[in-house]
Amino acid sequence: MSQSSKSFPSDDTDRSSQWVRAVDAEPAKQRLLDALDDRGCRAILDATSDEVLSANEVSETCDLPLSTTYRKLDLLTDSGLLEERTRIRQSGKHASEFYRAVEDVLVSLGTHGGISLHVIHREHAEEVVPTVPR
Repeated sequence: MSQSSKSFPSDDTDRSSQWVRAVDAEPAKQRLLDALDDRGCRAILDATSDEVLSANEVSETCDLPLSTTYRKLDLLTDSGLLEERTRIRQSGKHASEFYRAVEDVLVSLGTHGGISLHVIHREHAEEVVPTVPR
């Protein structure tokens, strides 16, 4: 992943449980903007904001074909907007599950047509969004 690894605490006291990451590399900026421009990706981000969902659950919730869902989940995880973890099942058939790890994306216009992107992540997002028993 070519995204910047810079992070710093947010100055906003309402965001005390979050951290901010600058996205510096042009390919990473473009992937992030492409994901945000996609209606299906935005639906997935909305669906995973308060609960953890498997790919099948995302497909059903967002009314997307499963193959499309997998492509969009890949784009969102590669962009750093979604996090993936493993749902452990007693049957031994473990499944990946996804949750939104980002609160906001800040876009700033610079000089000469340049843009600056900062992604505001939830700190310890896996603790913010508990697994929902299925």
